[in-house]
Amino acid sequence: MVLPIQTVTVLISQDWCKKCGICIAFCPEKVLDSDEFGRVVVTKPDQCIGCKICERLCPDFAINIEVINDE
Repeated sequence: MVLPIQTVTVLISQDWCKKCGICIAFCPEKVLDSDEFGRVVVTKPDQCIGCKICERLCPDFAINIEVINDE
């Protein structure tokens, strides 16, 4: 079975994020982390699997995951 190649982009609205850390705690691939100011940042973008757990759990709707299937 051949799996489609995906391009995943993680977009974080720093204006909406309240820095609760839920997204960091639940990311199965540990793609997200916080910087020295407590802001959520994408530290390993190539490892994101596009599961959208962070997007669904964010209470402030500050995360948007874009998944593009490359063919």
